[in-house]
Amino acid sequence: MADFNQILTPGNVDDGIINVVIEIPQGSSHKIEWNRDLAVMQLDRVDPAIFAKPTNYGFIPQTLDEDGDELDALIVTDAPLPTGIFLEAKIIGVMKFEDDGEVDDKIVVVPADDRNSGNRIQSLEDIPQLVKQIEHHFNHYKDLKKPGTTIVKGWGDVTEAKAVIHESIERWNSK
Repeated sequence: MADFNQILTPGNVDDGIINVVIEIPQGSSHKIEWNRDLAVMQLDRVDPAIFAKPTNYGFIPQTLDEDGDELDALIVTDAPLPTGIFLEAKIIGVMKFEDDGEVDDKIVVVPADDRNSGNRIQSLEDIPQLVKQIEHHFNHYKDLKKPGTTIVKGWGDVTEAKAVIHESIERWNSK
């Protein structure tokens, strides 16, 4: 496996198309994480099945969020995507999130070329039910181990998402 941070850029943030690497397929309860030091995907833990991911989960290369990890992305697709692939993705919003008091925002994206849906998803308003599911998941997925430590603070549009990505790129570039 290649080091995604060496071979991929974040993409063209201003045009709304970014590169995203898949860590966890939608529906999986395996917490798979990119290990930056070893440049490999690593199984961190197995969560209870009730906390399976409502979307694919991944990261944007060459970014750092305030928690010190690459900036997370939630990838909305009709079917799970396999761990270790990357895609060009269209930004549709951001979930403002705190985990254990640390900012851990999630950029919400869809495939840049989705011929199955006719590219119908343009913003978070196009997926209201899924937004509710995502919010519920992230407010509760640590309830068995550390209840009350995760909070969805709100949602932002494409412009807000781009600002979060730009901040994360600056953090990466100054590390």
